[in-house]
Amino acid sequence: MTNTLENLAKALEAMTHRVAELEAELEAKNRQLNTYKAMLFGSRTEKARVVLDEQGCLDLGDLSSVASTPLAANDDSAPKTAKRKARRNIGALPKHLPRVIHLIEPASTQCTCCQGVMHKIGEDISEALDIVPAILRVIATVRPKYACQTCEGGVVQAPAPRRMIEGGMATTSFIAWVVSQRFAWYLPVYRQAQMLSGHGLQIDRSTLSRMVKSAAWWLDGLFDRQLKFVHSQARIYVDETRMPVLDPGRGKVRIDQFWAHGIDDRPWNGPAPPGVCYIHAASRSGLEIAEQLRSYDGVLQVDGYGAYKHLANPGRGAGPIQLAFCLAHLRRRFVDLYKSTKSPLTEQFIKLFGEIYRIEAEIRGTSAEHRRRFRQEQSQPVMEKLKALLDDTLPRLSAKSTLAEHIRYAHDHWHGLILFLEDGRIEVDNNMIERQMRPIALGRRNSLFAGNEGGARSWAVLASLLQTAKLNGLDPFTWLNDVLIRIVSGEVKNNGLDQLLAWNWKPAVRSPQIDMAA
Repeated sequence: MTNTLENLAKALEAMTHRVAELEAELEAKNRQLNTYKAMLFGSRTEKARVVLDEQGCLDLGDLSSVASTPLAANDDSAPKTAKRKARRNIGALPKHLPRVIHLIEPASTQCTCCQGVMHKIGEDISEALDIVPAILRVIATVRPKYACQTCEGGVVQAPAPRRMIEGGMATTSFIAWVVSQRFAWYLPVYRQAQMLSGHGLQIDRSTLSRMVKSAAWWLDGLFDRQLKFVHSQARIYVDETRMPVLDPGRGKVRIDQFWAHGIDDRPWNGPAPPGVCYIHAASRSGLEIAEQLRSYDGVLQVDGYGAYKHLANPGRGAGPIQLAFCLAHLRRRFVDLYKSTKSPLTEQFIKLFGEIYRIEAEIRGTSAEHRRRFRQEQSQPVMEKLKALLDDTLPRLSAKSTLAEHIRYAHDHWHGLILFLEDGRIEVDNNMIERQMRPIALGRRNSLFAGNEGGARSWAVLASLLQTAKLNGLDPFTWLNDVLIRIVSGEVKNNGLDQLLAWNWKPAVRSPQIDMAA
């Protein structure tokens, strides 16, 4: 009888454990299902997530792309205030825009009383923004021939200007427009062909694609200079995203990768301007990123992807790289878990992350040394509280639970997560480079895939240069048009390409005749 009761007790205990395991598995599946629902139907950006009431407007670095506030649209410097002001254009329009005067005179300036001529005593001026749509035109380059009437000597004629595509029918400016529309504003070439057909111009999209390829060929050296400059900095951001590429041999689409290498020292007023370089690769492996950074030695701001961890190897040829991991990635894990469970324990973690980001908002735009001291005083105690909460919580959780998985992730990356406390140049996350993945995602959604490896290389070159121009506050078409004209004409040689980089660029002054011929 005793043995029977003992067997029943053991069976009951085993069944209880099994039920607990099944409940944990069901909970995990439900969370996974809720995550997929959120991905499909929920908000797609973290800035739109109202997780906790006091963090509804928490700036995680994706609310603004720069630390410094750009000049107001009316050319008046906005006063610095603690609160973020709405960007409204109230008052005068920008002064640099050309003015067209539309004068409206009265029907008669003769006095109705004495019939004398009235004198002007003042005027009222009201301004309204206008636009002139793109105009297609044909540039006819005329090169007269001259010969002597008395001699039978040679004929004199000016040499033909150099063109991007010899014998082609498009000017450099037209090609620059096609490229900027495609890679700065994400308009696929087939849509551009449809737009041009509305002007009565029928151009096959394969012709436009060849123009894009030609522009990438001319700009390849400038891209290499930009990538070399990025790798010369002491701290860079790196991230990767998928890039579908058509495989002509199989007639299918394969998934390649775009690796993004970025720099931006504006959050601490450092020397490096904002910039990004995309590198097309067939692989997402650690060997691939190790090859791309084989000569780099510095700080790498990345997410927790395992391929980066091999770069911290002390036996690495160029020396070990310091890995600064992303706090936003860790926070996102707890946010997603809280949205599905509403756990008070998870809420404690999120509040601590919120304190860190509020501190970062206070010191954004200050010097590296000030940031380091302020973080030592304010942020370090918060990170210590976070670490203590992680250590205290983990032993009380099931090893298979999602929360335990997130805590183990934090433990595995802790050294890189707190590296920002010792170095004011380092950001708490790598949101800067994640923002530079959005243009690639938009272009990928609109164009579906790159036509081949050459097309993917062209995409990487042109997207790198145009996105960097946008980051530096330049109009992509204006910058690209000027750069292509100067390279194609031979005005700028290979050894002078650095002056054309977005942060060094100054527009060239040309006569109207040169612009017409371009």
